[in-house]
Amino acid sequence: MKSNYKLTKFTCFFLYPALAPTFILPPILFVIFRQMYGISYTLLGTLVFVNFGVQLAVDLFFSLCKTKFDYKPLQRGTPLLATAGLLIYGLVPTLLPQYAYAGLILGTVLFSVASGLNEVFLSPTLVAISEGNSEKAMSAMHSLYGYGCAAVAIISTAFLYIFGNENWLYLVLFWAVMPLIAFILFCLSPLPDIVTAEPTSRRSAKQKRIGLILCMVCIFLGSAAENTMCNWVSVYMERTLQIPKAVGDIVGLTAFALLLALTRTVYAKYGRNIYKVLVVGMVGAVGCYLAAGLTTSGAVAIGACMLAGICTSMLWPGTLMFMEEKFPNPGVAAYALMAAGGDLGASVAPQGLGIVADTVAASDWASVQSLQSGLSTEQIGIKVGMLCTVLFPLAGIFLLLYMKKFFSKIAEKAPQ
Repeated sequence: MKSNYKLTKFTCFFLYPALAPTFILPPILFVIFRQMYGISYTLLGTLVFVNFGVQLAVDLFFSLCKTKFDYKPLQRGTPLLATAGLLIYGLVPTLLPQYAYAGLILGTVLFSVASGLNEVFLSPTLVAISEGNSEKAMSAMHSLYGYGCAAVAIISTAFLYIFGNENWLYLVLFWAVMPLIAFILFCLSPLPDIVTAEPTSRRSAKQKRIGLILCMVCIFLGSAAENTMCNWVSVYMERTLQIPKAVGDIVGLTAFALLLALTRTVYAKYGRNIYKVLVVGMVGAVGCYLAAGLTTSGAVAIGACMLAGICTSMLWPGTLMFMEEKFPNPGVAAYALMAAGGDLGASVAPQGLGIVADTVAASDWASVQSLQSGLSTEQIGIKVGMLCTVLFPLAGIFLLLYMKKFFSKIAEKAPQ
């Protein structure tokens, strides 16, 4: 790696945890928003949908972009946009409570655009400056996201416990400073030239297109498994297991994020055979969601939520590594397509759980089950939502088995 890219690499690594509040802070505040502003689970799930849906739109735009352009101003301005989004997210509901939800939506849109741009450009930038060590660098960078999430969860939980839920605005303002620092660092960092538009070629174009679509579906399913637990574990702990919020955030959300990060760190140092890692991760995620949805034991439920951090940790970055293994130097469009798949999974699945939870809780069936089980209809709704989420990693297992056959056939037909 050229010495003049040391600050660039550091900035890439810093930006991932700096943007972690845009993902992890909203779920921590969900219960507060529900209590202070009367926002339903469906609308809370919609915030997650908007978050990743906007990122998806950004990803799709660049995946379809066929012209060369200078990405550097976009990369440098991304953190500043995240800061603006967090400021609106906190200030509008506080200053104009009658427009609380509108402020949350607008803030979410802004920092989601920033996150989408980050996903499109940060990975190819890191690959360009890693000089053949991109797989380890990629896993290390994604592990920092997990550590960032854990730090956000711990600090935010401690803040709310000490200063009270009514002061959540100041917590948001504090986290808005992190991407602002990243913006300054990027302004001081040289950025490499990356491929923003691939030369068109008919050779193996169809096979590559199919292969990329398969990888996109795989990252969609893996992201759904990871982000549903990430976004709902705090609510699940507090509302379903009746664990105090501070304790639930620490043993649920924080433990999930730490185990996710540690697993990525271990893979960055010792990992190999990413395909097997993906299969094991999908199988483990199936078990975690089944346990969270079916068990009546609080200890087992907590364990399942924590272990989900290990099982889902490599499903997003691992699919990127698998894609790079099959398609070296794929270009920005390919990374954008993968980000689109990941963001689609991260928007659809958590939103789906919110809809399922509200729908089931309002049903006559839940009322009957509540009388028989002693659980509230709300608890039953969330547990059913967890059970429905198992469909994503389950589908991922079958998809990975098909992908192995597909890429084996391509390898057999490739010229020696």
